[in-house]
Parts: sequence; structure tokens; C-alpha cells
Amino acid sequence: MLKQLKEEVFQANIDLLRNHLVILTWGNVSGISRADGYIVIKPSGVDYEVMKPADMVVVDFDGKIVEGKLRPSSDLPTHLRLYKSFSSIGGIAHTHSLYATMFAQACKEIPCYGTTHADHFNGDIPLTRFLTKEEVAADYEGNTGAVIIERFATLDPRTTPSVLVRGHAPFSWGKNAIEAARKSLILERVAQMALGSLQLNPDLLQLPSFVQEKHFQRKHGPGAYYGQK
Repeated sequence: MLKQLKEEVFQANIDLLRNHLVILTWGNVSGISRADGYIVIKPSGVDYEVMKPADMVVVDFDGKIVEGKLRPSSDLPTHLRLYKSFSSIGGIAHTHSLYATMFAQACKEIPCYGTTHADHFNGDIPLTRFLTKEEVAADYEGNTGAVIIERFATLDPRTTPSVLVRGHAPFSWGKNAIEAARKSLILERVAQMALGSLQLNPDLLQLPSFVQEKHFQRKHGPGAYYGQK
């Protein structure tokens, strides 16, 4: 079942490892087939070094296992919430990558300081609020998704494809699992650049908004002209 999607999700998870965005078993990637109503996700706690495409777990929109011998990632409820609320996304990646997680733990959004950031994110990288004690007790992973959705009440997940969960770590998404992993890599580089820039100049100001807009629109706007047709 969903052989191609399993292979894609497996490769996206391996991309996280290859790009040094995860260590040990930290992190996960999923992909969705909306036509079939199924999600494919990394199994929980399985080492990337021994994981195979056949180990990917297929679940339905209620999180029920449809195919697979292993338990799905413990972050599955977060993924499910996001897929249900963000209809434009086809893949989700969660990491504890070093620099992006530093910002999440410091409870700081990542401002747009340069054009590398502006090329990929329309504005600052947003930060959620902390979950309440009651939210943690009731449904920790599901409510992690809920606070992300809450933060995006006035944001477009298509133009802001990453978020920092306060005190936790980042989630990123894209049109498929491979792109979600790629967004995680871009986010990590942007976070590293931001931290280094602040160390060099603590009084650093954000990139002017008109430059931010130009760089984002030339890649993603209706008149985009970056790259080949």
C-alpha cells in the first residue's frame, strides 16, 4: 500500500539525518495521500541507520494503523492536527535541529535579517505560546498541533512553512515530505545565520520590508522569475 509515498517519506527522514538536522532517533517526517485519506509516518524510536521504507507506518485520519508492524511516531497527533487544518500541505517534518531549537528554547521568534531568510519565508519565523498544564495532561501531542494552528490564525502556512514550538523545537511543512525536510534544512541555516548576525551586531535591525517583499515575491509571487520555467 502506498509504496511510492512510503519511499518518499523514508527518503525525507534520511535527508534529515544526512543534513545533520537529527541525531539518534530525534525527529520525524510524514507525508499524506489526501486522495486515499492516509498518512505515512516514521515509526517511533527506530534508528535512522537501520530503518527501511517498509518500516514506514500507514495510518488513517483518526490515527488508526492501517498498515505496518511498528508503532507510528509519538508526534503523530501533531501531524494529524496540522494536516486537518492546513489543507495545502502534503508533508511535515519535525526536528530538534540545533540552532532553530535554540530559538524555540529561548522563546524568541527568528526575525528576517537578510535575503536568505526572505527568499523562503514571508516574514519572521513565528513562535507558539506554551501549552498549559491542562493541555499537556489532556493530549500533549495533539495540543502541540493546536497551539501551532492557533498561532497561524492570521498567518498563511503556504508562505510561512515553519514554526517554533515554545520551549520545544521546530516543525516545517511543504507540498510533500521531501520539501518539508528541505524547509527544515533552510530553517536551520536561517536560524544559524540569525544567531551569528546577532552576536556580531546585537543592535541589528531587520531587513527593510520592501527588500523582504521583493525577495519573497521573485521566488514565490505571481510574477516569480527566479529559476527556470
